[in-house]
Amino acid sequence: MAAYRAQFHTSADGLSLYYRDYGDAADPRLPVICLPGLTRNSADFEDLATHLSAGGRRVLSPDFRGRGKSAHDPEFMRYVPPTYAGDVIGLLAALGIGRAIFIGTSLGGIVTQLVALAAPAMVAGAVLNDIGPELDPAGLARIASYAGKQGDPADWAAAVAQLREVNGDQFPDLADAIWLKFARAVFVEKPDGGLRPNYDPKIGDAMRAAGPPADMWPIFAGLAQIPTLLLRGALSDLLARSTVEKMKAAKPDLAVVEVTARGHAPFLDEPEALAAIDALIIRVEG
Repeated sequence: MAAYRAQFHTSADGLSLYYRDYGDAADPRLPVICLPGLTRNSADFEDLATHLSAGGRRVLSPDFRGRGKSAHDPEFMRYVPPTYAGDVIGLLAALGIGRAIFIGTSLGGIVTQLVALAAPAMVAGAVLNDIGPELDPAGLARIASYAGKQGDPADWAAAVAQLREVNGDQFPDLADAIWLKFARAVFVEKPDGGLRPNYDPKIGDAMRAAGPPADMWPIFAGLAQIPTLLLRGALSDLLARSTVEKMKAAKPDLAVVEVTARGHAPFLDEPEALAAIDALIIRVEG
């Protein structure tokens, strides 16, 4: 039996959007919402969500539009962070949740900051997983090289090989079983055989059409009064240590933990990541 309830809600513009709902909706503690990266989905947070909901705490893990079990957007230029932030605010409003702890990986961290700007009372605490106001061009180029361009692997072995080719430098010591688990979160089986990436390839088109990211320091400033944890993969090619130092200077109370042997982005099942997230939740709830 699944540890979560598979749920759908309808976005403001009429798309059916999927989310996993872990724990007990009646639990009095702050719920947690986990937001994935550019081409990723709710499956990425399975271990973390299971950990956080073990005592009943509610954890929500949505698929952004165009990913996983959520509907694809017929207007691909709506695949942008402000749209996702609106979807997240709409989901929480529909569920009657006025305040939550946000955990955002990469793109999900950008969305977290946008929610904090639009609805600051909604964000009780934030975890930014390997994302900051400045993005290393090397990491951006690597992501742009595959987003929306991934081929359809014939089988799971081919899927693992494809992931190793793109991400091997970021995760140099993963066991074969972990690479396979990684693949099963990224690809999905096609009805007629073989696999395909579990997202709309036009997401990559939208990323490339948008061009270089705008100045994100004003977005980060939205977290000024919000308890925040920054996790950085020690091998990250997207979040430079120099950017982390600038973030600490801009927000002196920023908690920072570096996750060893991980690049972009930590899986959030690592002991140091789990301990840091648990500590952030304690800090928020007192």
